[in-house]
Amino acid sequence: MKKINFALSAQLVLLSFISLGQEFPKDYSPNPITYRKPKSLFNGQNLKGWYTFVQKRGKNMDPKNVFTVVDQQIRISGEEWGCITTNKQFENYRLALEFRWGGKTEGNRIDKARDSGLLLHSTGEDGGSAGIWMHSIECQIIEGGTGDILVVGDGSEKFSITASVATEKQAGSYRYQEGGSPAVLNKGRLNWYGRDENWQDVIGFKGKQDIEKPMGEWNTLECIAHENEIIVYLNGVLVNRAREVKPSKGQIQIQSEGAEIYVRNIELSKQKKSRNN
Repeated sequence: MKKINFALSAQLVLLSFISLGQEFPKDYSPNPITYRKPKSLFNGQNLKGWYTFVQKRGKNMDPKNVFTVVDQQIRISGEEWGCITTNKQFENYRLALEFRWGGKTEGNRIDKARDSGLLLHSTGEDGGSAGIWMHSIECQIIEGGTGDILVVGDGSEKFSITASVATEKQAGSYRYQEGGSPAVLNKGRLNWYGRDENWQDVIGFKGKQDIEKPMGEWNTLECIAHENEIIVYLNGVLVNRAREVKPSKGQIQIQSEGAEIYVRNIELSKQKKSRNN
């Protein structure tokens, strides 16, 4: 299988900000973050290390095979809403995976934008949010909006993010803009920097600045969880960043949300501790 390169340096982060045409953050440390050798969270054969949760069914109850392993890929049918969840909790890591859309959509999203999500720092009860997933901080996977960050919380300060945002909102949501005004969110979404202002929830939506590849092709999604920060890359481009993230650790979930999606090469690399820690 193809392996994802986890090399991270200060130069790479600098180039990412230059590619956005945005001001390099003044609080960025010039010392590169270093990581241990990446470990696979998916063995290509089965869902060992994960459990399923399906709405109105519960934990490890998946009679319709919403979550299966096919050709060393996790196939998520989208037929029922739910998620797969890691048995373990994680903090201070770099997570990368590859995903591609299948052709099927289901239920009330049959003609809507293909939708899924990667939920980080998941805590609390299974199904605690709408009876489907744990409360968490979501890195959205949706046509035209992959890289959005959502607070899937309980409305309290226990789940919140702070971000630099553009002056004008997009359809009621903040948009990430490095060097912008600070905003605190304990619910809702932080749009990625290039989300189309005319985004519509329709199948096959494609925005003018979209970085996601055409339907059916593999994309690489990377999330850096460093202390109380989350940085999101899509296909090598920095698309979103949140600071003062609460909580800062938890389990990891991948959603089933009405669209067929395939996932492979899920790799997590823990951050090396500094000598001062």
